[in-house]
Amino acid sequence: MAFEDKEAELGLLLTRMQNEPQDLHELHELIRQKLNELKTYGMPLPQDLVQLETDLEAGFAAERDDAERSARLGRLMAKRRRR
Repeated sequence: MAFEDKEAELGLLLTRMQNEPQDLHELHELIRQKLNELKTYGMPLPQDLVQLETDLEAGFAAERDDAERSARLGRLMAKRRRR
């Protein structure tokens, strides 16, 4: 598949990200797959999309950390209330 085709597919995914922010995790996974396809075929990776994928992953990791932190705090507060 031509590099231009892959870039067009990535462009469509970026448009969906803007229009459908509720599907961000799914779109992130699709972008990761498209970048891996480019890499597999030895095509150049667009640096801005590589950075976007890195930023999305960091954002999701921060969300997971926040959720874990909130859960720990909730457990601690519940435990303290029982005393």
